[in-house]
Amino acid sequence: MRRAIFSAAGLLVLVLVALASISTSSRAAGETLVTNIFITAYTWQDNTPPGSPEISNPVLHAQAGGTGTYEDPVTIAVGHSRATGQDVLDLPAGTRIYLPDVRRYFIVEDTCGDGPTPENGPCHTGAQAQGNASLWIDMWIGGSGQSASFVNACTSAVTAVRSGLLNPAPNYAVASGAGVIHDGKCDAGYGNGLVGR
Repeated sequence: MRRAIFSAAGLLVLVLVALASISTSSRAAGETLVTNIFITAYTWQDNTPPGSPEISNPVLHAQAGGTGTYEDPVTIAVGHSRATGQDVLDLPAGTRIYLPDVRRYFIVEDTCGDGPTPENGPCHTGAQAQGNASLWIDMWIGGSGQSASFVNACTSAVTAVRSGLLNPAPNYAVASGAGVIHDGKCDAGYGNGLVGR
């Protein structure tokens, strides 16, 4: 009986190791899965300056935007610091991030946190206080032409500690529609699973 149990346990270990190696080998070089990103959202109403799509570090877009495809990722803001006298982003401008819960690609093009000492602000230092997250990112969800209550509800719906993929391959599922708010709905809630297309 002990031999049968040992054999079954050994087989289970071999299967788990094989599955892990398949998962790891199928991930593109440079991709990094981060399971504890604190994700928030910003909009036309609460951008700096308010009522604008202005961004601080344009890469692909002159202003916040994007459809969410790999080729046209949506703008995302990250924490930053001016402690060294230079503005240093928590992730370099141009870094792509795939967020499974909204099934869209994003690109770092903006900074989260205002004032002369953003390194003291929540986006740069507050991730751990949010469910022990390792990184805080703020996704652009637009909202121009929508009511403040609708935009605020969407912001609340996407705010959570979730998984994200840094430097993703271009082959993950993308939800239809431009941006996260489109056609009068907030498109989120797909979960943390990575789905290929």
